[in-house]
Amino acid sequence: MTSSLLVLNGPNLNTLGLRQPEIYGHDTLADVEARARAAADAVGLTADCRQTNHEGEAIDWLHAARGQVAGIVINPGGWTHTSVALADALVIPEVPIIEVHLSNVYARESFRHVSYVSPIAAAVISGCGIDGYEFAVRRLARLIA
Repeated sequence: MTSSLLVLNGPNLNTLGLRQPEIYGHDTLADVEARARAAADAVGLTADCRQTNHEGEAIDWLHAARGQVAGIVINPGGWTHTSVALADALVIPEVPIIEVHLSNVYARESFRHVSYVSPIAAAVISGCGIDGYEFAVRRLARLIA
């Protein structure tokens, strides 16, 4: 079994720290990735962190992850509420998935309350800022142990 996790961030997450910091905070994507890697290292795993604004690229990465990763942490961003294709691709690696959102999506617009990812996720972490990534990595470590 591999000891690698895929940490996948979707559209607009490359603008963390700039885009609506009152909602998403001042931490950057580099901060998110550093936190995820440190959390993975602390539990004896490695984190392959990626971000894309292109849905097809994310789906290709998920296809390639089959047999290569032990679990997936995903912040699908806006695809959470729109992408059946992404949800379909998330089952292909056949590993546990943790869905992460920086903001509390249930305290926001009603369209954000719907997730195509949640039904296939082992857990959903929402509203914890970048701490959510650390929580997700630790939970995955327990699920794959």
